Amino acid sequence: MRISELAERTGCSIPTIKFYIREGMLPRGTTTSATRAEYGPEHEGRLRLIHALADVRRLPLSRVREILALVDAPGDDVVETLGRATGALPPYVEDDGDHARARATIEALGLVYTPRFTAVAQLEAAIRGLEEAGLAWDADTVARYGRAMQAVAREEVAPIAAMSPAEAIRYAVLGTALYEPILLALRRLAHQQLLVSGAVPAPHARRGGSPSPPLAPTGDREPTSSSRDHPFDTP
Repeated sequence: MRISELAERTGCSIPTIKFYIREGMLPRGTTTSATRAEYGPEHEGRLRLIHALADVRRLPLSRVREILALVDAPGDDVVETLGRATGALPPYVEDDGDHARARATIEALGLVYTPRFTAVAQLEAAIRGLEEAGLAWDADTVARYGRAMQAVAREEVAPIAAMSPAEAIRYAVLGTALYEPILLALRRLAHQQLLVSGAVPAPHARRGGSPSPPLAPTGDREPTSSSRDHPFDTP
C-alpha cells in the first residue's frame, strides 16, 4: 500500500508517519520509484502499536522508543526484560535508594526483594504518598491488596508456559504496558457496581455521631533481620 493508504487505515497523518520513520521507530517502506514506497501489514501493525503506546497510553516518545527497542531486541532473560519494560512505564519516580517501606511490604507478602527492579522504587513512592495523606498501610491492608494482585499476576503469567522465549518476552513487555490501564478501569467499575448495587453499605457516622478516627500511617521504621521489628508483625 502507499503511504496515503497507510495513513487512512491507521488514522495516522502522513507527516507523523514520516516523523516516525525519520526517528527510526517505523521501518522505511520498500522503494518502488524515486518518489514512491510501498508499505505492508508489518508497517500497519507497528503504527498501531506506537499509537497504543503514545496516544492511548500517553507515554513520552522517549519511553515508547524504549519499549519498541525491547520488542525488537528483547534479549534472553524474561525477568530482566520485564524490569526494563516496567522502567519505561509510569509512574516515573526518583530512586533515592531508600526502600524501607517497599521492602517491608515485599517481605511481608513473601515476594522477592530486588532493589534494582523499578517497581520497588515505584512501590516505595506510592506508600510514602499514602502516609503523607494519612492513610493506613498496615498488615491487613497489605494482605488484602497483595492477595488480589498475586491472583491477577498468576492469571497473566500462565499463558507464558506455552510460548517461545521471544513470544513470552513480547507478551510480557506489551502486556505490562497495555493491560495496566484496563486493570485500573475494571477496578473502578467494580467499585461503582458494589456501591450502586448496595453490596457494600454506604458510609455512615459511627453510633453516637462521632466521626471515625483517622487512619494512622505506618511510619518510617527500617526493616531489620529481627522479626520483632517487622512493621507488619502483630503481637
